Amino acid sequence: MSHALWDIPTRVFHWSIVILLPLAWWSAEEQDFDMHRWVGYSVIVLVATRVVWGLIGSRHSRFSDFLVGPAGIVAYLRQGRSDSAGHNPLGGWSVVVLLLLLLAQGISGLFNSDDILYSGPFYYAAPDALRDAMGVVHEWAFDLLLGFVALHIAAVLFHQFVRKEPLLQAMVRGSAVGRQGLAPGRGWWWALLVAAIVAGLLWWGIGQAPQPDPGRWF
Repeated sequence: MSHALWDIPTRVFHWSIVILLPLAWWSAEEQDFDMHRWVGYSVIVLVATRVVWGLIGSRHSRFSDFLVGPAGIVAYLRQGRSDSAGHNPLGGWSVVVLLLLLLAQGISGLFNSDDILYSGPFYYAAPDALRDAMGVVHEWAFDLLLGFVALHIAAVLFHQFVRKEPLLQAMVRGSAVGRQGLAPGRGWWWALLVAAIVAGLLWWGIGQAPQPDPGRWF
């Protein structure tokens, strides 16, 4: 009996990020900070949910299924093949890098401000040094994300068209010829529950953030 390699939550996360990253760039360029804020919140919820799903989710969505140590990476580079049905060792660690960069981008935005039209919800809760640091992180994390995304696309195209591995088909349909799961996936509603809890905690935290004193403008 065949099983999906990538479960529904993993695929939803992947394609949601594909949509949200360009939207984050566009909304910032157009100074649509209301949209930019909600895109940032969505990224934080998605990443946090994906991290939890990497611990409790379906077999091939778990970090333990595709993360290996240095010896495993060296063996893969030498042999050109991986024992995992899902990500190869380099692809597995690229997932971690992506999650860290997205998390840095999203969290730093909570403390960011353009000093004119927009201030993140935790901007007034942070000392000046932290605000400045988060501003730098927000800028550099996105630049690194752009480079990482370009590298990721190049790697996917190489494996898809040169090595003839149906990566795109598997990420759209869940599985493809030669890329099938070895165990049944966990119910997608568990991921939805995790996302709801994360979103609720983020909403609560934002609600606790101090706001500027209106009197200081007069």
